Amino acid sequence: MNQPSVTEQATLTADGLEARLREIGEQRYHHRHPFQLMLQNGELDRRQVRAWALNRYYYQAMIPIKDASLMARLEDPEWRREWRTRLVDHDGEAPGEGGIERWLKLTDGLGFERELVQSTRAILPGTRFAVEAYVHFVRDRSLLEAIASSLTELFSPKVIGTRVSGMLEHYDFISEETLAYFRPRLTQAPRDAERALSYVREHARRADQQQAVMAALEFKCDVLWTMLDALHHAYIDGHVPPGAWDGESGLVAGATP
Repeated sequence: MNQPSVTEQATLTADGLEARLREIGEQRYHHRHPFQLMLQNGELDRRQVRAWALNRYYYQAMIPIKDASLMARLEDPEWRREWRTRLVDHDGEAPGEGGIERWLKLTDGLGFERELVQSTRAILPGTRFAVEAYVHFVRDRSLLEAIASSLTELFSPKVIGTRVSGMLEHYDFISEETLAYFRPRLTQAPRDAERALSYVREHARRADQQQAVMAALEFKCDVLWTMLDALHHAYIDGHVPPGAWDGESGLVAGATP
């Protein structure tokens, strides 16, 4: 039996759309990924935790760039002011502030030189491709889809709490100080998610718009899942690609010592 086309699908109420979005998050968010479960359950070694922090930096560093491109398309100054808080959260108001700086404190604590981290030259190709796909999606797709793709923040606080408590319990090389990035996110992410959700509830009124919103959230979940797939393949399955960080030696795979 053929599936109904988008034009034939029933339009959902705002509450119905929100319920579908939350179902997508429960099914597809990376809280179910094996690498995430190993990270929070203390099943990774120091090298694997370091690889996660090094690669995740690229995602953190590109978030304000992604958000700046989105904000430039917001015609309502009130919404621009709302979205600007995301840039401040990550970039800070001055040098030495913000979420990116706090992530660098994590990589500092794990023994990385900042130059290596900030250069991003040693990250996995899968990390780079996934993050840049997200940046391009937000830049190139409709404003509604771009905003909807941020709705993974609806689900992040539960993962953050589990991740932080698990890492502090299981890894003696992790401390409250090195995990300082995550504390503000417990309040920032729900605030941002509710704002984005209110926009989607208001503007996704037609069936085609609602389908696009759900697809955007699925895409963002795929981005996060793909990043962890790349880490698992490289640092658990043992297939570190040429050019990527190779472990405790500090070398880059395929590079000349």
